[in-house]
Amino acid sequence: MFMRISTLGLVTFLLGLCSACEAQYSGPPADLVVMNANVVTIDSENPRAEAVAVIGEKIIAVKSNSAIEAYIGDNTEVMDAGGRLMIPGFNDAHAHYGPLDPEYVELRYITDKNVITERVRERVAQVQPGVLIRGGHWEHEMFDDKQWPTKELLDEVAPNNPVALSRADGHSTLVNSYVLRASGITNDTPDPFGGEIQRDPETGEATGIFKESATGLLRYNAVRVERTPEEQAALRAQGWDDMLEFTRSLGVTSIQHAGGGNAELYQRMMTEGRLTVRVDVDGRLTADPDRLGQYAELRDAYPPSGNWIRFGYLKGFIDGTLGSGTAMFFEPFEDEPDKRGLPQMTYEELEERIVASDAMGFQVGIHAIGTEANHWILNAYEKAQEVNGVRDSRHRSEHAQVLIDEDIPRFAELGVVASMQPTHCITDKRFAEKRIGLERSKGAYAWRRLLDAGVNIAFGTDYSVEPLPPLEGIYAAVTRKDRLGEEGDGWFPDQKLTPEEAIELYTLGSAYAQFMEDRKGMIKEGHLADMVLYDRDFMTGPEEEIMQALVDYTIVGGKVVFTRQ
Repeated sequence: MFMRISTLGLVTFLLGLCSACEAQYSGPPADLVVMNANVVTIDSENPRAEAVAVIGEKIIAVKSNSAIEAYIGDNTEVMDAGGRLMIPGFNDAHAHYGPLDPEYVELRYITDKNVITERVRERVAQVQPGVLIRGGHWEHEMFDDKQWPTKELLDEVAPNNPVALSRADGHSTLVNSYVLRASGITNDTPDPFGGEIQRDPETGEATGIFKESATGLLRYNAVRVERTPEEQAALRAQGWDDMLEFTRSLGVTSIQHAGGGNAELYQRMMTEGRLTVRVDVDGRLTADPDRLGQYAELRDAYPPSGNWIRFGYLKGFIDGTLGSGTAMFFEPFEDEPDKRGLPQMTYEELEERIVASDAMGFQVGIHAIGTEANHWILNAYEKAQEVNGVRDSRHRSEHAQVLIDEDIPRFAELGVVASMQPTHCITDKRFAEKRIGLERSKGAYAWRRLLDAGVNIAFGTDYSVEPLPPLEGIYAAVTRKDRLGEEGDGWFPDQKLTPEEAIELYTLGSAYAQFMEDRKGMIKEGHLADMVLYDRDFMTGPEEEIMQALVDYTIVGGKVVFTRQ
């Protein structure tokens, strides 16, 4: 933990040793000084330091211990880091952020499908008939048999409650027969555009799995949980407070919403002194001029010049995911030769929306997993430049997971940011080659190839699709190995990154993606004082210890918002 140093004793000592320092700095004393740290700044002009001085929200000096002494005054809070690692605060460039929900049926990492049945049984026993049972994060590729779950896992234990359990990627949902009846789903119900009702190949009956836009067919006929408005508000407020505490305990100091976010809610939490993470909210990609006008007003209310709550980009979807077998590829899947993904709109509609949004000066981010999906959005971004002119738009591919060789340099040529989530690599590598084969997998999660081509990459998690802890992403980028560890050099090891490169993409890279690299993402003079102190140097230790490192302190805007007890 930090050692508190007697300010008066330290100042007296320093005045006797460092009279030269006073001549070098004659401004107001710092509010906070961190000394004796192993500071990895991510600033190429000053990559390493020992000490940092802060006034208000801003860093005023990043120097050696001896040089920082002149910034200490009678009221300066001085902290001794004891030689531990300090890095910029993590900036999650792609997260579906929200309050923690104690009623959610958590199914992440289970390998036995029967666990689904048992956990739903437990939840049903806690609620009245008709109440919706929500949960998810299951991953069928982790099941012992690697088969999709079906409604039969739910029907016996939840005959009188609707159940909806999302796959980890959020692009497929398992429901029970109660929901099928409430939704009027029969053998004759057609698949909607961009969606699939999974069916028994012999009977044609819905199995309970609905993919992509097919989830829009679902109706739950649910009963509300009996709570007063005050009880509901208190439950949600507690969920937000728990989420914020969890976030700062991980060293995450900025979140970029990837679909939603309520700016007014965040503003209320900030007014109440509860907000401890900087937030970008976003809007839905559209060509509708009235909707774009509303977004322009929201951008004026929460402008890019802000540091806490900002209106970010407009988000759209063009395909699904590799895990659900709905990502768009030029060629069919190896394991399902009759399929090659599900577009969520036509190319013409995608182009219309991007051109219209770009014309209004908005940044655009499109969910794109497969090779054809990424090709489409690059074409549409290029069209926007032809129609509206070239500007520093920093449009984004959200995920950029699998690319063809020809498209990698186009990211740099068009100024498109590859907004990527490294944990997707170590989750999806279990089944990627089964689904798309070895050759196409060479273009998957190609961080090194993108960097070598001059592409700007921003790292995030895709929470809650993947867990929020950023060190899982650092581990994934450095090792390309399973979280439990494995022999060898990792999956396509030529694409691995160094720890410092991975941190940079998760801090400065993410700041660049939101046009904030001039004031965030580095421990640098003039930048926001968002910093994290770890209990160990995970950058130089064994790779298997990366995820074991713990945050001792999280500092946001010069204030210590988390202290590990």
